[in-house]
Amino acid sequence: MKKILFFAAGCYFLLSCNNKPSEPMTTEPKDTATAKTAANPPQSEFADPRYADMGRKGLMQMSSGDIKGWVDAFTDDAIFYWSSGDSLAGKPAISKWWTDRRTNVIDSIRFSKDIWLPLKVNRPQQGPDIPGIWLLGWYMVDVKYKNGKKLSFWVHSDQHFSNNDKIDRYIQYIDRAPIVKAVGK
Repeated sequence: MKKILFFAAGCYFLLSCNNKPSEPMTTEPKDTATAKTAANPPQSEFADPRYADMGRKGLMQMSSGDIKGWVDAFTDDAIFYWSSGDSLAGKPAISKWWTDRRTNVIDSIRFSKDIWLPLKVNRPQQGPDIPGIWLLGWYMVDVKYKNGKKLSFWVHSDQHFSNNDKIDRYIQYIDRAPIVKAVGK
């Protein structure tokens, strides 16, 4: 029995010996995946969280009736799109429409349950999407109109920022039919 134990211990000892020197620990990547990622960034990635703060600020300005402050965040040639296909082209048109809306149609508006996702699109996937910073937002809207009617609904918005951190595209996904019915226009 002793011979078997010595034989087993000897085998274990021989197998545990490693003549290959261990590799020194480095922080350098062993493969080229990291180098490739730096040279070829992903299709999209998270953007700076300050864009979410910019989205929140815009909702606060809209809620308080500060349309001038809200519109100051847009480029002169910005386009405001609705999911129905309607649009406003240019900062003056956006300002006029929302000033009229906030002054003559909307008595009060409140936003809640907002969620923000700032993205940096490095390579468009297809179609009309453009590279750069996008801010995706989802929020609940509670609005009271001057005629006394009230509505609550969810909105999804996409905002694209120019190189100067101004909004040049604003897309609002909304069902306008209940709004049109509530205001009679």
